[in-house]
Amino acid sequence: MSDETNRDDDQWWLAALPRMLVWSRLRVLDSGVAEVFDCDGRINIYESEDVARSALMDAEFRAFDGMDADDAEAWGLDLEEIEPPRAEDDEALRERMIQPIKTPLSGKDW
Repeated sequence: MSDETNRDDDQWWLAALPRMLVWSRLRVLDSGVAEVFDCDGRINIYESEDVARSALMDAEFRAFDGMDADDAEAWGLDLEEIEPPRAEDDEALRERMIQPIKTPLSGKDW
């Protein structure tokens, strides 16, 4: 398990709940094992990237890099206004894994 955050090969996944976005970070290690860092700060280990992706999809997460404007609109999101969380380390990142969604008309947090 790595302490390094925000690597170039990280895959970000998100789920939209009422008034909030929930992020997960999928990272594939050199061994082929996959780690999913969740909003609770846990790192869940999967035997492969495919198994990790399936688990994320079962939990109704979507790959952020695969979202287009139509996908985002269906969730009430503007792709230009959202980006994966960033932090110096996983402990600080955990605090940013759940983000409020701004209301489309006012631009304020719900």
